[in-house]
Amino acid sequence: MASKKYDLVIINGRVIDPDLGFGKDAHLYIKDGKIAKIEIPSAKTEKELKSFDENQIIDASGKIVVPGLIDVHVHLREPGREDAETIASGCQAAAAGGFTSVCCMPNTTPRIDNQETVKFVQDRAKVADARVYVVGAITKNIEGKELSEIGDLVKMGCVAITDDGHYVQNPEIMRRALEYANMFNIPIMQHAEDKFLCGGGVMNESYESTRLGLKGAPAAAEEIAVQRDIALTRLVGGRLHVQHVSCKEAVDAIRDAKAEGIDITAEATPHHLILTDEEIGKEFNTNLRVNPPLRTQADKEAVIAGLVDGTIDCIASDHAPHSIESKDSEFDQAPPGMVGLETTVGLIKTFIIDKGYMSWADVIRKMTSNPAKILGLPGGTLAEGSDADITIIDPDKRWTVRADKFQSKSTNSPFIGMKLKGQVYKTILGGRVVFER
Repeated sequence: MASKKYDLVIINGRVIDPDLGFGKDAHLYIKDGKIAKIEIPSAKTEKELKSFDENQIIDASGKIVVPGLIDVHVHLREPGREDAETIASGCQAAAAGGFTSVCCMPNTTPRIDNQETVKFVQDRAKVADARVYVVGAITKNIEGKELSEIGDLVKMGCVAITDDGHYVQNPEIMRRALEYANMFNIPIMQHAEDKFLCGGGVMNESYESTRLGLKGAPAAAEEIAVQRDIALTRLVGGRLHVQHVSCKEAVDAIRDAKAEGIDITAEATPHHLILTDEEIGKEFNTNLRVNPPLRTQADKEAVIAGLVDGTIDCIASDHAPHSIESKDSEFDQAPPGMVGLETTVGLIKTFIIDKGYMSWADVIRKMTSNPAKILGLPGGTLAEGSDADITIIDPDKRWTVRADKFQSKSTNSPFIGMKLKGQVYKTILGGRVVFER
């Protein structure tokens, strides 16, 4: 007779929860979609497990069991660009990448700058394979001219505001946005890139851009944007979150602001941690066109250092799907962005953990508890009573990135064909397996 005490038990895995300070071989028990308990194996537990049916047990031997991963920066494209991604397909990609929660950006068509569009996304996400948290637009139509109805967005459930893809150029509007966001205790997620300095740039302004004859966007555009917003946050308060940090000067500015006591957080993407602008000239792969652009080796090393020392709080994919047709063009005509949900774990394991920069516990913190705390989200922990959002990772699994294996509707990744180590084995959402390898 099968045990009815628990719905599911994950056995023999290395359970890692940085929020709890836990990292041991253990069994994880699930009941009614919640974490029931974590238990160290013993003769008693092994006897109890014999009362379970096979379909109640997941054997995680040789694998790590962690809180469901959280991605604070994802483009789901719906409404408006369902050819590139939908909420359903984006959440399938998230589940395949081990992400149980994603924060969707508002630069859709129409923009997510009002309650109706927020509700549209929330309704579509009700049956998706990941929890979708909506980030509303700072300004109406993301034009940088007039603030959105921020209070209405928060009432509807928005967890933050951003004009991602666009920098709020007007400092007075950014000041008011910080003041409003502070009233509602939500962060502003800023795409830090002065448009006057980087206007028309399609790659980092450097020796490489000169050599390739492509218009460059200088790192100073990011540095100036970050420094201005730090000054405004110092002036009026509020919580500033800097998206996709890509250059040394921005890392230094954020580090100094944190030391000063300013409430600032930041994220880095796998591609800015791994790639440089030297890759572009090899074959002009348009999937290498991203915004902000890939920078120099020195910038890459500075971003890694910032991630290691805590200046950068979380890892975010900036999953930006585009159709094959839109990327099939000259480099300077292609839209910026690459998909990232399904490759993040493998890339971070291969290029950050295996190279000795960080431990699994450090990385998991940047992808679970830290994002949850920044945005006030549930999740990010395996504490008893919390939602049973769980990611099981095979840390030694070797695999090759293949476009035909993507769950996303788009395949615009520069990592296709790359051999990686570390892959998601199963993803569990609210006690339900939503992805298994």
